[in-house]
Amino acid sequence: MATAPLTYGSYLKIPELLSLQQPLSDPPQHDETLFILIHQVYELWFKQTLHELDAAVRFLDADDVFKVAKAFRRIHAIQRILEMQVDVLETMTPQDFNAFREGLNPASGFQSAQFREIEFRCGLRGNDKALAHLALTADERARVDRRLREPTLYDALKGYLTRRGFDVSSHDAILATFRTVYENDQQHYAAYLLLEDLIDFDERLLLWRGRHIAMVERMIGMKPGTGGSLGVPYLQTTLQRRFFPELWEVRTLLGGPYGAGAPDGS
Repeated sequence: MATAPLTYGSYLKIPELLSLQQPLSDPPQHDETLFILIHQVYELWFKQTLHELDAAVRFLDADDVFKVAKAFRRIHAIQRILEMQVDVLETMTPQDFNAFREGLNPASGFQSAQFREIEFRCGLRGNDKALAHLALTADERARVDRRLREPTLYDALKGYLTRRGFDVSSHDAILATFRTVYENDQQHYAAYLLLEDLIDFDERLLLWRGRHIAMVERMIGMKPGTGGSLGVPYLQTTLQRRFFPELWEVRTLLGGPYGAGAPDGS
């Protein structure tokens, strides 16, 4: 039998894609479709972010920092889109959201398996309690378990630096290495650019978290989250999570005891 010619719709599975937005509210609430779309798009961008992070780890293992930079250029662009999506979500008023929010229980963004994969892939594995709240399919459980076993992006960074002759055997050694790279950036320019890409990644995630927290408070105030969390107070604790804590810590050490900032001390 002859197969149908490939089309835009069949290649991208457009009919299937457009069938995936299925609001549950009864009577139907206009803004539930937007809520579903935004979060489905988040998950698609999480998928691409994981794809790029996996590539970045492979490139680091191969000492190909130019391809690592290319991967992070794309990741940074995706992160800007994630933050801008909050603008679209904020066109929904608290009344609009509350009209269908109760029907979401106990579903919650806290349960995103892919976001946990991103955290675990980057080395943020101290939040294992979150796994107890994830209603995972067998495939999701296998993926999350694999992320917990595989080397992290931070492991790949330390491997790259070790092969460049740096000591990363302890917390203090990592701080000393980062300080050496920053204070001798012309001599270690490739490593310097790599570290800047990583802290950009970390900072952009914090900016997105902060924007998301403000949006949640704008929508529901201090009410508990639909998944049973404390809501905004819980989300605020996530701002303390850093993928590369030593990259933040080393800033305090640069430029002498008071830094080399502006005359006002900033």
